[in-house]
Amino acid sequence: MLMLMRTKLSLFLGSLLLIVACSEHNGAPRAATPAEPPPAPTAQTSYADVVARVAPAVVTILAERRVRAAQQFPFFDDPFFREFFGFRNFPQQPRAIPQEALGSGVIVSPDGYILTNHHVIDGAEEIKVELSDRRVFRAKVVGSDPPTDLAVLKIDANNLPVLPLGDSDRARVGDVVLAIGNPLGLEQTVTMGIISAKGRATSVGSASYEDFIQTDAAINRGNSGGALVNTNGELIGINSQILSPTGGNIGIGFAIPSNMAKNVMEQLIRTGTVRRGKLGVGIQSVTADIAESLKLREVRGAIVNSVEAGGPAERAGIRVGDVILAVNGTPVVDSNDLRNRIAAFQPGTEVTLTIWRDGREQQVRATLAELQLPMQGRRRTPGSGGETQPGGRLGIVVEPLTPQTAERYGLRGQTQGVIVTDVDPDGPAAEAGIRPGDVIREVNRQPVRNTADLESAVRAAGDRPLLLLVSRQNPNTGEAVTIFVTVRLR
Repeated sequence: MLMLMRTKLSLFLGSLLLIVACSEHNGAPRAATPAEPPPAPTAQTSYADVVARVAPAVVTILAERRVRAAQQFPFFDDPFFREFFGFRNFPQQPRAIPQEALGSGVIVSPDGYILTNHHVIDGAEEIKVELSDRRVFRAKVVGSDPPTDLAVLKIDANNLPVLPLGDSDRARVGDVVLAIGNPLGLEQTVTMGIISAKGRATSVGSASYEDFIQTDAAINRGNSGGALVNTNGELIGINSQILSPTGGNIGIGFAIPSNMAKNVMEQLIRTGTVRRGKLGVGIQSVTADIAESLKLREVRGAIVNSVEAGGPAERAGIRVGDVILAVNGTPVVDSNDLRNRIAAFQPGTEVTLTIWRDGREQQVRATLAELQLPMQGRRRTPGSGGETQPGGRLGIVVEPLTPQTAERYGLRGQTQGVIVTDVDPDGPAAEAGIRPGDVIREVNRQPVRNTADLESAVRAAGDRPLLLLVSRQNPNTGEAVTIFVTVRLR
């Protein structure tokens, strides 16, 4: 009996110890068991909602221009040959044929302002805009800016869908973007890609201020002027160029950043022209060898290789050999970056430049002058419906007459006027015989002292011919001769 009780007690105590041990084991943390990984983010499978919001604000632009056709018998324009062959009334050969260019644009205001590329409407005599709802409007050019390849159109419409402008500076390499436009004559098309790079300069098109967003979203001919949007449905770029050996998309496309476009657009709408700051220096990018030679800590910045006499830089004490490292505290990457930054300021703005000189950093202050890109990006006359050729309606580019420009063109004794530096071969001035090096002294008997006087005289003339008093160098004697030239505007 006693033995039986001892056996039962042993079994009871063993069971109790087992229960306690199990309880302690179950309550202890399982350090050896690996934690479960967090759930993977859900992949974006559709951008249909974004496209539905933004696509109605992207339009088709049809720009009609006239181009010169080759003459079958060009010598029959000469009276001598017509007389020689007995064709006194030989009909004139066709001079121009209509040509239609296709591009895209973005509606930026409900009352009909549209942002596009300069090259889309360059030289157009008539511009039409087709909306996503198939309505078609005639457009006027509010202003155009060849240096950035941007233009603003206006159509007579209200309550239009608008694409909001995003902050292109916040866009990052690797962000997903959508390109919307009208490639190769197709109707509105959407493609997707990522931002491949920022701050690109291609030196390919007409633009001279370049800070492109590079993308692999498919961009083809006809996409120019269309929208590059982020996944929030904001405009971060205006599609402008592609690089391709074949002319088709190979995944290297470029868009003008929305921040640059916004600055240009607002100035064109407000005044019809774009004003830019000028520092008055010649610059080049810092290379690794230059950085090593000057003991720079980083390979960045822009080294000054020339300083304009009497310009803002000279007045600020900047010298040849200085390296400009920052503008108002923001680092300068290279010469293109510095050029874009300075141009973005209004004339008269004071900027603080961080420079590298004699092995140490210094700061100088400079008050910017106005960069002269004469007669480009000006407001067109009402109803003109097309972009200006270089030099506006005359088809020329001019500069103020200074002792330096007079010496460059071999002009002695010329003190008043503007000098012609470039002539559009298809423009009215070329047809009248104006050529580079000519000095325009008067327009319609009014003296011309600067580019503003010339522009004012052209506007005041309306559709009447212009009577120009022009000085030019006699190629035989080297002396200046003065002649009157009549230019009939188109």
